[in-house]
Amino acid sequence: MTMCDYFSAADDQVALAVAEQAGGPSDAALDVVFLKNIDPVVAIAQLEAILTDCTYEEASRRPRAGQLVSSPEDEGRFIISVSDTLAEALAEATRADLERVAEPWSMTAELQQSKVDASNALDVLEALAGLAQRAWSADMHLYCWWSI
Repeated sequence: MTMCDYFSAADDQVALAVAEQAGGPSDAALDVVFLKNIDPVVAIAQLEAILTDCTYEEASRRPRAGQLVSSPEDEGRFIISVSDTLAEALAEATRADLERVAEPWSMTAELQQSKVDASNALDVLEALAGLAQRAWSADMHLYCWWSI
């Protein structure tokens, strides 16, 4: 099972230190949302496209979107950045926004493959929005510790 723990950090250097922790961001005492199978590249770019009303291609090309921060040689544990555009959109999203996004996001191939329905997608969105709100108010960025 793929672990995708989303967390906030002040910058890439702080986030990079997480790669050295055996337990990831929770061992680094960071604000963390523990998720499974919500990959930080494709699924998160799809979320950004739906939430910000752009194409997947636009979302995936934005600065920091799904970019590898850690070394590609980190043996199954990677730090991936989340775009600031998505972090801001999640931080500003209302409950109605999250409800509107949950259904179409749950219908993407990646979430269907992981058997994430609209209700589960809404739970994930609420957790990510809470993390984004806390990060945004503290002038931090979002990242994912992707353990394969």
